[in-house]
Amino acid sequence: MKITRQGKISYLQPAWADSKKIQAGFTTRNGGVSRAPYNSLNLGLNTEDHRANVEGNRSTVVRAFDLQPHMLLTVQQSHGNNILVINEPNHDLSHFQSVECDAIVTNQPGIMLGILVADCYPVLLFDPARRVAAVVHVGWRGAANGILPKTIACLVNDFGVNPADLKAAIGPGIGAHRYEVDRPVRDAFRSGTNNWSQIAKETELGKWHLDLRRSCELQLAAAGLPEAQIDIVEEDTCCHRELFFSYRRDNGQTGRQMGFVLIPEE
Repeated sequence: MKITRQGKISYLQPAWADSKKIQAGFTTRNGGVSRAPYNSLNLGLNTEDHRANVEGNRSTVVRAFDLQPHMLLTVQQSHGNNILVINEPNHDLSHFQSVECDAIVTNQPGIMLGILVADCYPVLLFDPARRVAAVVHVGWRGAANGILPKTIACLVNDFGVNPADLKAAIGPGIGAHRYEVDRPVRDAFRSGTNNWSQIAKETELGKWHLDLRRSCELQLAAAGLPEAQIDIVEEDTCCHRELFFSYRRDNGQTGRQMGFVLIPEE
């Protein structure tokens, strides 16, 4: 996945997004106005950064794609598996900002959908034939509860998508070597998606290193996406301070980067 410059920002662009059909990617932490420890392109409104800085940063991102700031849609992420579907024109997205969900799906052009992260995984989905896209927030709760297959089922049932036609991108998140979890997390996976043995390695009694990126890969493949159509950011958030915010690395005093999709106007 390559780093692309757009206006004042840089972002990681999936190979399949290099066309006029879809603009998509994962922002880095660079190109904004926020000061340490939120420096510099912090896009998270629910941080202790000055709100004016965050709103300025968000405006910088959206204007880089020739949109007005109000056309960026983010929601109240709640580590659940609720999905917001936007399937008709909306000129005022403000009423969606307080919706609690962890995936957004749309077939509407001109709307930038965003998922904010600082160790959790942002996952992007796009069907070029149906011109429908989705952004998904995958933390351990979402992974255990199957937010990815649920979003793909929504694309199939509501928009007639064939999973084999979907393009996907798994963005930057925390690496397994820096992500230690305990029994409640294990139990959640065992009662949920049940792929624990393939994504976790025990480090000591009652402690495991959890590979959330691998969990995303497995769930996408199980839902019918060909491996060749899944693009993955190899760099993890915790070990690349120059590129990404990381909640665990910075003990919660950090900003948020964004995974985004935008279907251009025809």
